[in-house]
This record gives sequence, structure tokens and C-alpha cells, in this order.
Amino acid sequence: MAEKLSRDQEITDNDKLMGLLSYVIWLIVPLIVLLTEAGKTRAFQRYHAIQSLGVVVVAVIFEVVISVFGCLATAVLGAVTAGLGSLLGVCLMPIYVVPWVVAIYYGWRAYQGQYVEIPYLTNFMTQQGWL
Repeated sequence: MAEKLSRDQEITDNDKLMGLLSYVIWLIVPLIVLLTEAGKTRAFQRYHAIQSLGVVVVAVIFEVVISVFGCLATAVLGAVTAGLGSLLGVCLMPIYVVPWVVAIYYGWRAYQGQYVEIPYLTNFMTQQGWL
């Protein structure tokens, strides 16, 4: 792996913008950042690009778990309550927005020029040597 970049670099407006976009435009911007020269030279951009990929993985896992739980719960409650329990599927719809809200929040903090720490995820990624 490449040598560790210093966090002492001056954080530019472009760094902040790329940090924000890494969280908001999942997969595309982080991969662009990591494959370009900026990912090799700009510590702030690299940090947020890698961390946003971690957020994507957690979001996908969250969405799958919610989908499986929702399908099972809807089927069981629908059968038990003669169809009324199937309304649970509609009630679960707002939960699917949670990863987007979280990503926008951390993107906004990156736009403020902060190295954000996401509970558990940042520690895990640091222990793995990714950050």
C-alpha cells in the first residue's frame, strides 16, 4: 500500500467539494478520486473517498437486512391479520432513506473541512489500515 499521506496538508475548496461529493454520489466519485492523481496526493480527498466506500457497504447491508425483515414481517402479519399486516411494507418505506440522510450529513461535515469519524466504521477501517 502507498505511504501514509499527511493530514497536515492545507485543505482546499476542491478537497472539501470532493469530500462532499464522495458521500453524496456513491461509488462514482470515490472511485474517480482514488483512481486519479488526487487520491495519491490529497490526504483529505483520499480519506473521505475511502470512508464513503465504507458507508456504501454499510448502507447496502442495511438495505438488504431491512428488505428481508420487511418481506418476512409483511408476509407473516399479512397472513395473520387477513391482509392488514401487509401495510407494514408501506410503513417501512421511510427507513430506506436513512442511509442517504447519514451520507448527506457526513458529506456536509466533510464540506466544512473536517475529518469526520463515523462511529465503529472509522475505527474498523483504521484498524484494517485503509485509512
